Amino acid sequence: MKTVLIAGFNGSMGQQAVKLVNSMEGFEITAGLAHHLPDSDPTSYGLPATALLFTSLDEIPTGIADIWLDFTVPTAVYANVKYALTHGYRPVVGTTGLTDDQEVELKKLTQDNHLGGLIAPNFGMSAVLLMKFAQEAAKYFPDVEIIEMHHEDKKDAPSGTALNTAKLISKNRPAHQTAPDETESLAGSRGGDYEGIKLHAVRLPGYVAHEQVLFGGAGEALTIRQDSFDRKSFMSGVKVALEQVHTLDQLVVGLEQIL
Repeated sequence: MKTVLIAGFNGSMGQQAVKLVNSMEGFEITAGLAHHLPDSDPTSYGLPATALLFTSLDEIPTGIADIWLDFTVPTAVYANVKYALTHGYRPVVGTTGLTDDQEVELKKLTQDNHLGGLIAPNFGMSAVLLMKFAQEAAKYFPDVEIIEMHHEDKKDAPSGTALNTAKLISKNRPAHQTAPDETESLAGSRGGDYEGIKLHAVRLPGYVAHEQVLFGGAGEALTIRQDSFDRKSFMSGVKVALEQVHTLDQLVVGLEQIL
């Protein structure tokens, strides 16, 4: 039996993760972490009655679970994953907001503690495929911009998926800046910039998670788009990660690394 601690179990994604793990044969939720708990009864959140609930990292004992499944917030994820790795948990991380330097440090911690884990900017299969297709297209279309659209409660911008898309694209094209001589009459109109790739973040009610990658060339254009209409769509990727994380001997970034 593989045991799981879910950090952020009372959030929108956390609740989907609770339902998933409860449905998986050979997996059991033994603990949950949430900074605000209006109810101390684990069953009110769909957790097993035997699950232990915690509101801070220093309350959590070592060895209470094998896997640390994190769906928290960008301000907490780095401390959470660092704690997990130094206390024997294998992390599966769906929370975005980690910097490149933080990822490097966490990768070193996995090596030091002989653990494997996964950080996934997106668990949706459509998003994973979008990133792979965009990386391939970048060889032929160096002029590219990214638009990501999310619900109004998303804490970070740009999304981890959009930023990871830009990183993958940048690996597959020469250094390039589209419209280098432009000026902005309103600061920020052109969005964020990752190595010459413009990123635009939309936050509106009614959206869940959506991304467009727009490529432009001489006399033609290519648009790649994915839409996640329901948070349930992410759970197939989470299931794969939970089943595969024990086979990893390092911290990998991107669900596509284990597919």
